[in-house]
Amino acid sequence: MSRFLRVKCECGNEQNVFGNATVKVACLQCKKTLAIPTGGRAKIVGKVLKVL
Repeated sequence: MSRFLRVKCECGNEQNVFGNATVKVACLQCKKTLAIPTGGRAKIVGKVLKVL
């Protein structure tokens, strides 16, 4: 099942990320990578705060 995740970046920005992201997701403020696609579930680099 695919879900959205609330992820917190090192810079303090919180952002929604799709759990099965197929492209690299970057923080909207500092441009650091938050999610890396792996062919299935994305590898989340930031801290997961909540499953939406």
